[in-house]
Amino acid sequence: MSKTLIRGAKVLGGEPQDVLIDGAVVEAVGRNLSAEGAEVVEADGKVLLPGLVDLHTHLREPGREDSETVLTGTRAAASGGYTNVFAMANTFPVADTAGVVEQVWRLGQESGYCDVQPIGAVTVGLEGAKLAELGAMHESAAGVTVFSDDGKCVHDAVIMRRALEYVKAFGGVVAQHAQEPRLTEGAQMNEGVVSAELGLGGWPAVAEESIVARDVLLAEHVGSRVHICHLSTAGSVEIVRWAKSRGIDVTAEVTPHHLLLTDELVRSYDPVYKVNPPLRTERDVMALREALADGTIDIVATDHAPHPHEDKDCEWAAAAMGMVGLETALSVVQATMVDTGLLDWAGVADRMSFKPARIGQATGHGRPVSAGEPANLTLVDAAYRGQVDPAGFASRSRNTPYEGRELPGRVTHTWLRGKATLVDGKLT
Repeated sequence: MSKTLIRGAKVLGGEPQDVLIDGAVVEAVGRNLSAEGAEVVEADGKVLLPGLVDLHTHLREPGREDSETVLTGTRAAASGGYTNVFAMANTFPVADTAGVVEQVWRLGQESGYCDVQPIGAVTVGLEGAKLAELGAMHESAAGVTVFSDDGKCVHDAVIMRRALEYVKAFGGVVAQHAQEPRLTEGAQMNEGVVSAELGLGGWPAVAEESIVARDVLLAEHVGSRVHICHLSTAGSVEIVRWAKSRGIDVTAEVTPHHLLLTDELVRSYDPVYKVNPPLRTERDVMALREALADGTIDIVATDHAPHPHEDKDCEWAAAAMGMVGLETALSVVQATMVDTGLLDWAGVADRMSFKPARIGQATGHGRPVSAGEPANLTLVDAAYRGQVDPAGFASRSRNTPYEGRELPGRVTHTWLRGKATLVDGKLT
């Protein structure tokens, strides 16, 4: 088995140490390590993190391979420092059966760049009317533990209660896209001053907050786990904070774009800023950052949503919602959380590796950088500054809101079970 010696890395941002990888595991962490015949990577003070885990990724395959495939999506993931991603169920066909989730899982295994854990649909066809085969998907080779109709809300309270009751039996979790559909008919952007000035249909904060409030109460009643996808408002933060104070088993995620961008950008009418939930106000952004820092929001998840050029390069009303995010997520988190002093690198590891792995039960991921642990690792040049150029993305799509924006940090190396998937910023 091959050996790799990472020399002089700041493990979780601490003092420089050496990390020796032997085969698929970390053999040793310490000062002045040596190993005859080992490949040496000179870290020169770069930050070494456990491989990142994304609980919310859209890989589009099967059905929309013009946007992304499992192969291109996992290449993008490796470029961004991820070793494990959870693939959402809104594919064509929908991942609502054991057969479809196993197909996605096997495609992930074949890619070799990143482990892929499929997320199963909560309801058949994402239609919100009938529970999907939750038990069969859990018992399949894919071993599904997370279920979501993301892209659509499980808006029927009875169906949501039944889903929570069902997954409780095997320790699963329902990940809710919190959007009351009746309050968001025709919505195009955040409801507020900017939407009024632009004459675009508003997506009110209460449409998210009402579902978050309902679902944490349902989770408390059932005694089950609920996870809130892409939380975006200050009001939702307060509801989750209240729920946690009561001991309700709720977790929540925030996306990088909701940590950085606001609805003021929509004044350009550039559809690259069209996303669901929409970009909110500066007040919401600040509340989300503070909540991620204090642990009210548990994790960062990308909601990586690739779209082909023709689905975004059109008039605002006709454009698809979503942004790619796997290759820029860590840089945005550094800019908004680390460089502002809200989180240190150990906190980043917690929010982007340890906790998402724990929520999704991702075996072998989100583990400490220590002897005997799987060598799923990410090396980051935190001193780097550069402009985002989507032409260099590994993703099949280019719908990034950061084109031309200067962001800090660059992932230089990624290892999946000791195998380098990214070396000096280039995919192997």
